[in-house]
Amino acid sequence: MLSLVVKNIFPKRLLTDLLDLLLPRICCCCRRALRRWEEEICNYCLIEIPVTHFEDDPENLVAQVFWGRVYLEQAMSWFFFHKNSRYQKAIHQLKYQDRPGIGKTLGKEFGYQLSGSDIFILPDLLIPVPLYSKKMKKRGYNQSEKIAEGLSEALGIPLETEVLIKTEDTSSQTNKSRFDRYLNVVDSFKVENLEVIKNKHIFLIDDVLTTGATLEACATKLLEIPGVRVSIGTLAWARD
Repeated sequence: MLSLVVKNIFPKRLLTDLLDLLLPRICCCCRRALRRWEEEICNYCLIEIPVTHFEDDPENLVAQVFWGRVYLEQAMSWFFFHKNSRYQKAIHQLKYQDRPGIGKTLGKEFGYQLSGSDIFILPDLLIPVPLYSKKMKKRGYNQSEKIAEGLSEALGIPLETEVLIKTEDTSSQTNKSRFDRYLNVVDSFKVENLEVIKNKHIFLIDDVLTTGATLEACATKLLEIPGVRVSIGTLAWARD
C-alpha cells in the first residue's frame, strides 16, 4: 500500500519541483519564489497582511462609510490598503496583469478569517460587483468574481454571477468626488433572474473599497427586490 502511494505521489511532486525550477512561481507581494504548498502569496507576506478584524465589530469604520446612504446587514474589509505597499502590488497584478489566481487565493484567506468570527452573519449567496462586458472581454475575467470564488470555497456559500449586471461602460472613478462617483455609476447596474435572490441575504463582493459609490449603487439595486438583505465585503479598504 505504501509503495502504491509513493508511486502515485512522488512523480507529481517531482514534476512540480521541476516546473518550479524551470518556471518559478513568484509571490505576488514580495517576489520571493513560492514553496510547493504556497499559492500566489508566500506565508511571510500572508502573516504580515495588515488585517482590520472588522468582521468582529458591527460598527467598524467600513460599515460607517455606508451609514445614511444604504441599509446593510454588515460591511467589512479584510485588510488596510496602503499606497505603494506590497499588497497594493498584489491587487494591481490581480486587476491588470492577468493573475486571476491571486483573487481566488486572497478570497479564500478572507473567507477563513470570516469563518473564525463569532458575530459574522453567514449570507445565502455571494454576488461579485460585475464588470461591463467590453471590459470583461478585454481583461479576460472579473477580479471581484475571482475573489468571490475563493470566498465561496472557504465558506461553502454559493456564488451567483447571473443576477447583477453592469449595463454601461462608465468613465473612470479616479479623481472624482464621492458624490460624483455615485452619479457616475448609479444607473449603470440592473438586476436579472429575480427569483434567485428573493428573500435572500446577499454578500456583495469587491476588491478595494474607496468611497463606496459603486458598492452603494449595486446594493441599492439589489435591495429593490422583495425580501433581499445585503452585506458588503471587500479585500481591502483604502482610507482617505
